[in-house]
Amino acid sequence: MSLVIPHREVQPITAVAWTSNTGTCPKDHTLISITEDGAAANFTRSFAMKSGYYLCYSKDLTGGMVVSEIQLISDKDSIPHGYCYIAEHLEPKATVSKKKRVCVRLVPTGSVDTAVLDIKLTAKSKMMLQHYTYVGDVHGYVLWCKKGPFSCPGPQAKPRRVSLDIQKLSLDQPTPLFPFKPSNPPPLPSGRLSHRRHNLKVKDELDKPADSSLQGITALDGVPFSLHPKFDANANSKSSQLSSQLNSIRIKSIQDIENEYNYTFVVEENATNKTKPSAS
Repeated sequence: MSLVIPHREVQPITAVAWTSNTGTCPKDHTLISITEDGAAANFTRSFAMKSGYYLCYSKDLTGGMVVSEIQLISDKDSIPHGYCYIAEHLEPKATVSKKKRVCVRLVPTGSVDTAVLDIKLTAKSKMMLQHYTYVGDVHGYVLWCKKGPFSCPGPQAKPRRVSLDIQKLSLDQPTPLFPFKPSNPPPLPSGRLSHRRHNLKVKDELDKPADSSLQGITALDGVPFSLHPKFDANANSKSSQLSSQLNSIRIKSIQDIENEYNYTFVVEENATNKTKPSAS
Protein backbone atom coordinates (compact mmCIF):
# COMPACT_ATOMS: atom_id res chain seq x y z
CA MET A 1 0.00 0.00 0.00
CA SER A 2 1.47 3.34 -1.09
CA LEU A 3 0.78 6.67 0.53
CA VAL A 4 -0.18 9.60 -1.67
CA ILE A 5 1.56 12.80 -0.60
CA PRO A 6 -0.58 15.85 -1.41
CA HIS A 7 0.99 18.51 -3.64
CA ARG A 8 2.11 21.51 -1.65
CA GLU A 9 1.45 24.88 -3.20
CA VAL A 10 4.66 26.93 -3.49
CA GLN A 11 4.30 30.61 -2.69
CA PRO A 12 5.99 33.12 -5.01
CA ILE A 13 8.82 35.42 -4.03
CA THR A 14 7.61 38.92 -3.26
CA ALA A 15 10.93 40.73 -2.63
CA VAL A 16 14.70 40.29 -3.00
CA ALA A 17 17.26 42.34 -1.05
CA TRP A 18 20.84 42.65 0.15
CA THR A 19 21.63 42.42 3.87
CA SER A 20 24.78 42.49 5.98
CA ASN A 21 23.84 39.72 8.42
CA THR A 22 20.95 38.20 10.31
CA GLY A 23 20.75 41.30 12.50
CA THR A 24 20.00 43.63 9.60
CA CYS A 25 17.89 41.10 7.68
CA PRO A 26 14.14 41.94 7.91
CA LYS A 27 11.98 39.52 9.87
CA ASP A 28 9.91 38.47 6.86
CA HIS A 29 13.02 37.72 4.73
CA THR A 30 15.05 34.49 4.43
CA LEU A 31 18.83 34.91 4.31
CA ILE A 32 20.82 32.69 1.90
CA SER A 33 23.94 31.87 3.90
CA ILE A 34 25.04 28.66 2.13
CA THR A 35 25.21 27.90 -1.57
CA GLU A 36 23.84 24.68 -3.07
CA ASP A 37 27.36 23.24 -3.34
CA GLY A 38 28.19 23.92 0.32
CA ALA A 39 30.15 27.19 0.12
CA ALA A 40 29.51 30.31 2.19
CA ALA A 41 27.25 32.71 0.32
CA ASN A 42 28.99 35.79 1.70
CA PHE A 43 29.53 38.36 -1.05
CA THR A 44 32.80 40.23 -0.45
CA ARG A 45 34.38 42.98 -2.51
CA SER A 46 37.95 41.61 -2.07
CA PHE A 47 39.78 38.76 -0.36
CA ALA A 48 41.12 41.09 2.33
CA MET A 49 37.62 41.93 3.54
CA LYS A 50 36.19 39.57 6.15
CA SER A 51 32.76 41.15 6.30
CA GLY A 52 30.44 41.21 3.33
CA TYR A 53 26.74 40.95 2.51
CA TYR A 54 24.19 38.28 1.75
CA LEU A 55 21.24 37.83 -0.56
CA CYS A 56 17.83 37.44 1.04
CA TYR A 57 14.25 37.10 -0.20
CA SER A 58 10.71 37.31 1.13
CA LYS A 59 7.46 35.45 0.40
CA ASP A 60 5.15 37.71 2.36
CA LEU A 61 1.99 38.30 0.25
CA THR A 62 0.56 41.05 2.42
CA GLY A 63 2.02 43.71 0.12
CA GLY A 64 0.04 42.44 -2.86
CA MET A 65 3.12 42.29 -5.16
CA VAL A 66 5.15 39.38 -6.57
CA VAL A 67 8.45 39.08 -8.44
CA SER A 68 7.68 38.06 -12.01
CA GLU A 69 11.20 38.43 -13.46
CA ILE A 70 14.78 38.76 -12.16
CA GLN A 71 17.85 39.96 -14.12
CA LEU A 72 21.49 40.85 -13.66
CA ILE A 73 22.84 43.98 -15.36
CA SER A 74 26.23 45.68 -15.33
CA ASP A 75 26.95 49.20 -14.24
CA LYS A 76 27.09 50.33 -17.89
CA ASP A 77 23.64 48.96 -18.78
CA SER A 78 20.46 50.90 -18.24
CA ILE A 79 17.79 49.35 -16.07
CA PRO A 80 15.04 47.66 -18.16
CA HIS A 81 11.58 49.16 -18.32
CA GLY A 82 9.39 48.01 -15.46
CA TYR A 83 12.32 46.78 -13.32
CA CYS A 84 13.81 48.16 -10.11
CA TYR A 85 16.99 47.57 -8.12
CA ILE A 86 16.61 45.36 -5.08
CA ALA A 87 16.58 46.96 -1.63
CA GLU A 88 19.62 47.14 0.67
CA HIS A 89 19.39 46.41 4.41
CA LEU A 90 23.01 46.99 5.41
CA GLU A 91 25.00 48.11 8.39
CA PRO A 92 26.21 51.71 8.56
CA LYS A 93 29.05 52.50 6.13
CA ALA A 94 28.53 49.15 4.34
CA THR A 95 28.14 49.20 0.56
CA VAL A 96 27.31 46.74 -2.21
CA SER A 97 29.44 46.47 -5.34
CA LYS A 98 27.73 48.11 -8.32
CA LYS A 99 29.59 46.19 -11.06
CA LYS A 100 26.78 43.64 -11.24
CA ARG A 101 23.38 44.71 -9.97
CA VAL A 102 20.33 42.56 -9.32
CA CYS A 103 17.03 44.02 -10.53
CA VAL A 104 13.56 42.55 -10.31
CA ARG A 105 10.18 43.24 -11.85
CA LEU A 106 7.37 43.63 -9.32
CA VAL A 107 3.77 43.21 -10.48
CA PRO A 108 0.43 43.00 -8.65
CA THR A 109 -0.52 39.55 -7.45
CA GLY A 110 -3.75 39.34 -9.43
CA SER A 111 -2.21 40.44 -12.76
CA VAL A 112 -0.08 37.32 -13.42
CA ASP A 113 -0.38 33.59 -12.84
CA THR A 114 3.36 32.76 -13.07
CA ALA A 115 6.15 34.26 -10.98
CA VAL A 116 9.56 33.53 -9.45
CA LEU A 117 9.04 30.79 -6.89
CA ASP A 118 12.60 30.36 -5.60
CA ILE A 119 16.19 31.60 -5.99
CA LYS A 120 19.41 29.73 -5.28
CA LEU A 121 23.17 30.37 -5.40
CA THR A 122 26.06 28.17 -6.48
CA ALA A 123 29.79 28.83 -6.14
CA LYS A 124 30.86 26.67 -9.07
CA SER A 125 29.64 27.73 -12.49
CA LYS A 126 29.86 24.15 -13.81
CA MET A 127 27.17 22.92 -11.41
CA MET A 128 23.68 22.79 -12.94
CA LEU A 129 20.45 22.93 -10.97
CA GLN A 130 17.50 21.00 -12.34
CA HIS A 131 14.23 22.91 -12.93
CA TYR A 132 16.08 26.20 -12.34
CA THR A 133 16.92 28.92 -14.86
CA TYR A 134 20.37 30.46 -15.09
CA VAL A 135 20.22 34.21 -14.31
CA GLY A 136 23.92 35.16 -14.41
CA ASP A 137 27.22 35.46 -12.55
CA VAL A 138 27.41 37.99 -9.73
CA HIS A 139 30.62 38.59 -7.75
CA GLY A 140 31.91 35.02 -8.06
CA TYR A 141 28.54 33.30 -7.54
CA VAL A 142 25.91 32.03 -9.94
CA LEU A 143 22.31 33.11 -9.44
CA TRP A 144 19.48 30.70 -10.33
CA CYS A 145 15.74 31.21 -10.26
CA LYS A 146 12.75 28.91 -10.56
CA LYS A 147 9.57 30.15 -12.19
CA GLY A 148 6.19 28.52 -12.19
CA PRO A 149 2.45 28.98 -11.69
CA PHE A 150 1.02 29.92 -8.36
CA SER A 151 -2.42 30.55 -6.89
CA CYS A 152 -3.03 33.56 -4.74
CA PRO A 153 -4.83 32.62 -1.53
CA GLY A 154 -8.27 34.14 -1.36
CA PRO A 155 -9.31 36.45 1.44
CA GLN A 156 -10.33 34.59 4.56
CA ALA A 157 -13.34 35.66 6.53
CA LYS A 158 -12.57 36.82 10.03
CA PRO A 159 -14.11 34.61 12.70
CA ARG A 160 -16.96 36.26 14.50
CA ARG A 161 -17.35 36.11 18.23
CA VAL A 162 -20.62 34.53 19.28
CA SER A 163 -22.03 35.88 22.48
CA LEU A 164 -22.80 33.57 25.37
CA ASP A 165 -26.49 34.44 25.20
CA ILE A 166 -26.78 33.12 21.63
CA GLN A 167 -24.87 29.95 22.49
CA LYS A 168 -27.34 29.22 25.31
CA LEU A 169 -30.30 29.33 22.95
CA SER A 170 -31.74 25.96 21.92
CA LEU A 171 -34.42 24.93 19.45
CA ASP A 172 -36.07 22.69 22.07
CA GLN A 173 -36.61 25.55 24.48
CA PRO A 174 -39.66 27.76 23.99
CA THR A 175 -38.98 31.22 22.71
CA PRO A 176 -39.42 33.74 25.52
CA LEU A 177 -42.25 36.19 25.06
CA PHE A 178 -41.23 39.78 24.60
CA PRO A 179 -42.88 42.34 26.89
CA PHE A 180 -45.76 44.28 25.39
CA LYS A 181 -45.12 47.85 24.51
CA PRO A 182 -47.56 50.39 25.93
CA SER A 183 -50.11 51.61 23.39
CA ASN A 184 -49.81 55.18 24.65
CA PRO A 185 -46.14 55.91 25.34
CA PRO A 186 -45.38 58.86 27.58
CA PRO A 187 -45.16 62.09 25.58
CA LEU A 188 -41.83 63.74 25.11
CA PRO A 189 -41.19 67.26 26.30
CA SER A 190 -42.62 69.85 23.93
CA GLY A 191 -39.33 71.65 23.66
CA ARG A 192 -37.62 68.59 22.11
CA LEU A 193 -40.22 67.99 19.41
CA SER A 194 -38.96 68.88 15.95
CA HIS A 195 -40.95 71.06 13.57
CA ARG A 196 -41.66 68.14 11.23
CA ARG A 197 -42.95 65.93 14.00
CA HIS A 198 -45.16 68.72 15.26
CA ASN A 199 -46.73 69.10 11.80
CA LEU A 200 -47.36 65.36 11.57
CA LYS A 201 -49.05 65.40 14.95
CA VAL A 202 -51.34 68.27 13.93
CA LYS A 203 -52.22 66.46 10.68
CA ASP A 204 -53.12 63.28 12.56
CA GLU A 205 -55.42 65.24 14.85
CA LEU A 206 -57.16 66.83 11.84
CA ASP A 207 -57.71 63.44 10.20
CA LYS A 208 -59.48 62.03 13.27
CA PRO A 209 -63.33 61.93 13.11
CA ALA A 210 -65.18 64.63 14.98
CA ASP A 211 -67.22 62.18 17.06
CA SER A 212 -64.01 60.40 18.21
CA SER A 213 -65.49 57.06 17.04
CA LEU A 214 -63.45 54.31 15.45
CA GLN A 215 -65.25 54.34 12.10
CA GLY A 216 -66.29 58.00 11.91
CA ILE A 217 -69.57 57.38 9.99
CA THR A 218 -71.24 60.53 8.59
CA ALA A 219 -74.73 61.23 7.14
CA LEU A 220 -73.41 61.20 3.55
CA ASP A 221 -71.91 57.70 3.75
CA GLY A 222 -73.62 55.34 1.27
CA VAL A 223 -75.32 58.10 -0.78
CA PRO A 224 -74.41 57.74 -4.50
CA PHE A 225 -73.26 60.80 -6.39
CA SER A 226 -75.20 61.79 -9.54
CA LEU A 227 -75.90 64.97 -11.54
CA HIS A 228 -79.40 66.45 -11.72
CA PRO A 229 -81.12 65.83 -15.11
CA LYS A 230 -81.90 69.56 -15.44
CA PHE A 231 -78.22 70.37 -15.71
CA ASP A 232 -77.70 67.61 -18.23
CA ALA A 233 -80.49 69.04 -20.51
CA ASN A 234 -78.97 72.51 -20.34
CA ALA A 235 -75.63 71.10 -21.18
CA ASN A 236 -77.08 69.26 -24.16
CA SER A 237 -78.95 72.39 -25.39
CA LYS A 238 -75.84 74.53 -25.05
CA SER A 239 -73.80 72.03 -27.01
CA SER A 240 -76.46 71.90 -29.76
CA GLN A 241 -76.57 75.74 -29.96
CA LEU A 242 -72.81 75.87 -30.23
CA SER A 243 -72.76 73.25 -32.98
CA SER A 244 -75.45 75.15 -34.95
CA GLN A 245 -73.47 78.38 -34.67
CA LEU A 246 -70.37 76.65 -35.94
CA ASN A 247 -72.28 75.20 -38.89
CA SER A 248 -73.60 78.66 -39.87
CA ILE A 249 -70.11 80.08 -40.24
CA ARG A 250 -69.22 80.55 -43.91
CA ILE A 251 -65.64 79.89 -44.81
CA LYS A 252 -64.36 82.38 -47.41
CA SER A 253 -62.04 81.44 -50.20
CA ILE A 254 -58.98 83.42 -51.26
CA GLN A 255 -60.83 84.89 -54.23
CA ASP A 256 -63.70 86.03 -51.98
CA ILE A 257 -61.27 87.77 -49.66
CA GLU A 258 -59.53 89.52 -52.60
CA ASN A 259 -62.84 90.64 -54.08
CA GLU A 260 -64.07 91.97 -50.74
CA TYR A 261 -60.95 93.90 -49.86
CA ASN A 262 -59.97 94.99 -53.41
CA TYR A 263 -58.78 98.60 -53.48
CA THR A 264 -57.57 100.33 -56.66
CA PHE A 265 -55.88 103.37 -55.06
CA VAL A 266 -57.53 105.67 -57.65
CA VAL A 267 -57.84 108.59 -55.23
CA GLU A 268 -54.21 108.45 -54.31
CA GLU A 269 -53.18 108.24 -57.95
CA ASN A 270 -55.29 111.28 -58.90
CA ALA A 271 -53.83 113.24 -56.04
CA THR A 272 -50.30 112.62 -57.21
CA ASN A 273 -51.15 113.51 -60.81
CA LYS A 274 -52.38 117.00 -59.95
CA THR A 275 -49.88 119.63 -60.94
CA LYS A 276 -48.54 121.72 -58.16
CA PRO A 277 -48.83 125.52 -58.52
CA SER A 278 -45.57 127.01 -59.68
CA ALA A 279 -43.92 129.57 -57.49
CA SER A 280 -44.02 133.12 -58.96
